[in-house]
Amino acid sequence: MLSTVHLDYDLPEDHIATRPVEPRDAARMMVVHTGGAVEHRFVRDLPEFLRAGDLLVLNSTRVLPARFIGERADTRGRVEGLYLRDDADGWDVLLRARRLREGVRVTLHREDGKRAGASLLLKARLPDEPGAWRVRVEGGPGESPGQVLERIGLTPLPPYILRARERHEESIPDEFDRSHYQTVFARDAGSVAAPTAGLHLTPPLLEALGARGVETAEVVLHVGTGTFKPVETEFVEQHPMHEEWCFLGEATAAAVARARARAGRVVAVGTTAARTLETYANALNGATPGYPVATRLLITPGYQWRWVDGLLTNFHLPRSTLMAMVAAKVGGAAPLKSLYAEALNKNYRFYSYGDAMLITA
Repeated sequence: MLSTVHLDYDLPEDHIATRPVEPRDAARMMVVHTGGAVEHRFVRDLPEFLRAGDLLVLNSTRVLPARFIGERADTRGRVEGLYLRDDADGWDVLLRARRLREGVRVTLHREDGKRAGASLLLKARLPDEPGAWRVRVEGGPGESPGQVLERIGLTPLPPYILRARERHEESIPDEFDRSHYQTVFARDAGSVAAPTAGLHLTPPLLEALGARGVETAEVVLHVGTGTFKPVETEFVEQHPMHEEWCFLGEATAAAVARARARAGRVVAVGTTAARTLETYANALNGATPGYPVATRLLITPGYQWRWVDGLLTNFHLPRSTLMAMVAAKVGGAAPLKSLYAEALNKNYRFYSYGDAMLITA
């Protein structure tokens, strides 16, 4: 078992990226070769490390404008919230405010603080998650709850980016993040966080990979709030892994089979794509290509990879399940921490808007 302390490290605040580089593929890329040799390149150099017959797998989920701000109707106190999911009865949301109770109405505001012409009515606490509520959404005439979210919602940037921007007194409009905290191939709405490795890819880069004979395929995993939860158990394997819905179609399963047949490598763009591929490779929860499935797959060092050969990923939060997965790809926590130390020494930018690591096979 892996002691959680082995996934801990200290990150100076100035290494947290508060905005992406432009163009997207100008981000730096640490290339980790089989055997441990390391190169320091750029994401735009990715075609040099892939070859004809390889398969690049993307997560085509789209980030929802899931963050919102408002004001309590009873006390006029500020409320911050995050949309989680919906159904015919309303939304499930996370709310940050003191002493909330059933029946409280929250008037929603726009980014500039003005009223947005919509509100939430708190109906019931949800027992499974602290701060979670079921709410009724009330928008303009004829406006659906989904339309309300698209109109008033803000980009759900991770809290560490928002805090870093505040400390640096950076004021960046939500319009910027709506476009930049979204992959260029995003289609399937449902995530409250971006599959960040995919943020680096551009249409010209994908075209260059295709010209080189690299095939691309897509999966969908809707990223939930659990992706940011630190591991608090003594051993990583004891962590109650969060559930996320994913989908791998028959066309992608066929693409994996073709790559295998021609001795090509399957390279996952991001931990979410890797988690989806391995969920279906192992038929977890009855996962069958062409049908969505809920996954709680936790990948730690010693895991036997079935479909994923290479991995393009970012530099992750300490004590996270994402770090544990990357450690499983580089031979353990000790080699990973050595790579992270080198990245810090070379002034790589960390986390969602930061630089990338390519683990070859």
